Amino acid sequence: MRLVGRTALITGGTQGVGAAIAVAIAKAGGNLVLHGLRDDALSQATVATCRAAGATVHTVFCDLMSDTETAVNTLFSAALAVAPDLTLLVNNAGTFLDKPFLEMDHQTFERTWRLNVAAGYFLTQAWARHWIPRQLPGRVLFTGSINGQLAEMNHSAYDSSKGAVWMMVRSLCVSLAPHGIRVNSIAPGLVVTPLTAPVLEKDHEAKAWMQLHTPNGQVPGPECCGPAAVFLLSDDAEHIHGQTLLVDGGMSVWQQPELPPSWRRTQ
Repeated sequence: MRLVGRTALITGGTQGVGAAIAVAIAKAGGNLVLHGLRDDALSQATVATCRAAGATVHTVFCDLMSDTETAVNTLFSAALAVAPDLTLLVNNAGTFLDKPFLEMDHQTFERTWRLNVAAGYFLTQAWARHWIPRQLPGRVLFTGSINGQLAEMNHSAYDSSKGAVWMMVRSLCVSLAPHGIRVNSIAPGLVVTPLTAPVLEKDHEAKAWMQLHTPNGQVPGPECCGPAAVFLLSDDAEHIHGQTLLVDGGMSVWQQPELPPSWRRTQ
């Protein structure tokens, strides 16, 4: 599971799961182009950690949600300019903006899908259009979620977007495998990130319930996702195509008996 001489572009790579993947790639010998929304303390800390692990690190900051087409083209051009050997792509950027189903509005739904689905789809398209004529193999990794397989109360836009990622990985595998490009994804369970931490801090009951009903009893930090990502990007996974590797502590393997009391509400 070594990535020496490889360079990865990671969207949403400056914090949370993306940062954990970046650090794992750096420790495996790879170099990085990290995309983020803004240059802030979290971004700078991730860059410093990756460089301390020996990686060459570049950053590109842009908003993939507001004008996805323009942002994708800008991001890929900027990344290629600093890393012409960009043969690894990690589509990690995502968001959670959900409201109860009966309160969902078009704008919120569309913003969720633009970042969680369209950004990765069209960035992969731009990346593949560049590499296929050069006949160089590459690897694409998406960050999905167990919510793509298991529904959650008041998460209809997010759940459906992550379900789309599961199928997109399979479909892109069919399109790109003949060109020597592998496409896979990881699907984390509940992980403590800047996106989820405020909810877990506010709802201790929900966190305790998650720990109780996850077979390994853990609600981990994002670092649990790093080794899984490195494996799927490495030569050790050479014959693995179109798959989603669940990184969920076993949460998805059993029938959960009931929702915690704080979640027992109708949509």
